[in-house]
Amino acid sequence: MNSFSPLPAATDAQRVREQYRDHVNAGYARLASMMNLPIEVSGAGVYLFDMDGNRYLDAGGYGVFLLGHSHPHVVEQVSRQLHSHPMASKLMLNPFQAQAAAALAAVCPGELQYVFFCNSGTEATEAALKLAWLNGCQQVISTAGGYHGKSLGALAVTGRELYRSPFADRLGHSHFVPFGDIDALRLQLESLSERACVILEPIQAEAGVIVPPADYLRQVRGLCDQYNAVLIADEIQSGMGRTGRWWACDHHAVTPDILLAGKSLSGGCVPVSAMVCTPQMQAPLNRHPLMHTSTFGANPLAMAAVMATLEVMQREHLVERAETLGQRLQQGLQDVLRQHPRGTQVQLRCAGLLLGLEFADAGLAANMVMHLIDQRIVVNHSLNDHRVIRLTPPALYSDSDIDWLLGGVARALASTFE
Repeated sequence: MNSFSPLPAATDAQRVREQYRDHVNAGYARLASMMNLPIEVSGAGVYLFDMDGNRYLDAGGYGVFLLGHSHPHVVEQVSRQLHSHPMASKLMLNPFQAQAAAALAAVCPGELQYVFFCNSGTEATEAALKLAWLNGCQQVISTAGGYHGKSLGALAVTGRELYRSPFADRLGHSHFVPFGDIDALRLQLESLSERACVILEPIQAEAGVIVPPADYLRQVRGLCDQYNAVLIADEIQSGMGRTGRWWACDHHAVTPDILLAGKSLSGGCVPVSAMVCTPQMQAPLNRHPLMHTSTFGANPLAMAAVMATLEVMQREHLVERAETLGQRLQQGLQDVLRQHPRGTQVQLRCAGLLLGLEFADAGLAANMVMHLIDQRIVVNHSLNDHRVIRLTPPALYSDSDIDWLLGGVARALASTFE
């Protein structure tokens, strides 16, 4: 796919920048000007287009675009739903919600059976924390460096002081332990007199693609069982095939009590996220079904996107393709770093199509992002570690796309260290 949809002729780049400055966020407008960021107007397949018609290879999107942009089947199903019944009354039963919930549960591990759809990752986190509370969890344990969202409940378990400190007196008290340190988690659970829930990412994405020790997740599951704690796995970014399995937990045969999904759940077309839980966890909401609701959650448009996304992933074997492509990109990036005189100063971390390049400082990483834009490649920085640039490409790269990415990284690396 290769299509460019220009903005109306009257649209002016300078006007867009002024509107950002005056009506969106002045700070971000300054940052965009400093980095000379292009103005994005359309996307198709693995490509993005700016308002001048320049084509970019998408290796960013914060994990949203595993299916690329505007996948024809997803767009078709969402468009069909838009013209028949885009929004539900919320009083009568929603068949689209029921179908999408059953389809998502079918690809979840173990007894994860009940699905609550919402609109963003942070909403899924909020729902999970409330459900844990309803199940008697009076204490919350999270991990340093973890990222679970920026609404107040989600922020309470997000392990980055930069985002937490302005709201500290509104967040209550959460316990934070080092990610990957099973002994620290054990000591924390031992110290609590009340039931706890443990929330973590199987792979910390915003912390810079931090992969824990091989036995860590199984040991976490064991400790939660031992101390009657609820395990919440935040798979908003690591799930839906991103790491070469449906869920990162699947690599370790671990089933959480509550699983969070999002990002690529709707094929990059409509905002949607989900909390999936076991029947035991769901019991309080089954007794009181109006305890936690969302006006726009599970709207028919989003449900059409979820159904179409799951169909595409299974029909096009995208989980398997993510694993294979991830291995090729890992090998290729290792070769690029090996061939550069200062490549040893960059650390590569990979989990399928979740890849991170860690530089010695945030300035080098920012320069690398800008040089990659010069190479027409879009990547992301990591919110919890600005030294790390993150690649979350679609699973649909062709051989020429792989060459574009690897060649562009090599040239951008040379420019960054010149």
